Amino acid sequence: MQDQFAPLGSIRVVLVATSHPGNIGAVARAMKNMGLSDLVLVNPSQFPSYEASARASGAADILDQANVVSSLAEALHDCHQVIGASARLRKVSWPQLSARDVGEHSVKAAQDGRVALVFGREDSGLTNEELDQCHILGHIASNPDYSSLNLAAAVQVFTYECRMACKPSMPGGLGYRFDAATHAQMEGFYAHLEQALAVIEYLDPDKHERFMRRMRRLFNRAQLDAKEVTILRGVLAAATKKAQN
Repeated sequence: MQDQFAPLGSIRVVLVATSHPGNIGAVARAMKNMGLSDLVLVNPSQFPSYEASARASGAADILDQANVVSSLAEALHDCHQVIGASARLRKVSWPQLSARDVGEHSVKAAQDGRVALVFGREDSGLTNEELDQCHILGHIASNPDYSSLNLAAAVQVFTYECRMACKPSMPGGLGYRFDAATHAQMEGFYAHLEQALAVIEYLDPDKHERFMRRMRRLFNRAQLDAKEVTILRGVLAAATKKAQN
């Protein structure tokens, strides 16, 4: 019989620049409570740490196998869906899901490839540049007069919703014929797109960042597969070659 919680093995928790090692331990405990095990740390201020191990309280195995990397891109390179935890409003509207919807979306997407749940700094969250690398933003509804959640509490809410979304009746996969594009493939496409638009003199230097952010939103919403990325990059290459002749 298929394990209904198997999709949880393809959901990664990514912590960016965590300042308090105790929070890393508490996150490991929250993950193990809900059956997740893939933890990646991006430039933590202190790890490994006695305080992290003490707060893990029985989840030392999660800490032992955690990967420490130097950039968010490295943490996401093999992920097909990236969901960033953020309560901040953006000038460019971004797809945003409730914690419950994040759980449903993550479990469905995890049947096609790896999913990352990305959490930012305790005091300031994720930067705009880091949010740009996310396909969707996740939001936890809370008291508007006191909406700041502890990092581990936020992870607990999202991972709880992921576990609750693992229902035996859930249809499998999103029906892709080809593998969904990875984060690294999409970042390569965005870099290629920006370069091609510069060559054909389409980009407005004064509105460059805003435009590329909108392009990210458009293509993230489309959920491209690997074959589609290859086709689009072929179109960009042909357009660039034509413009340079």
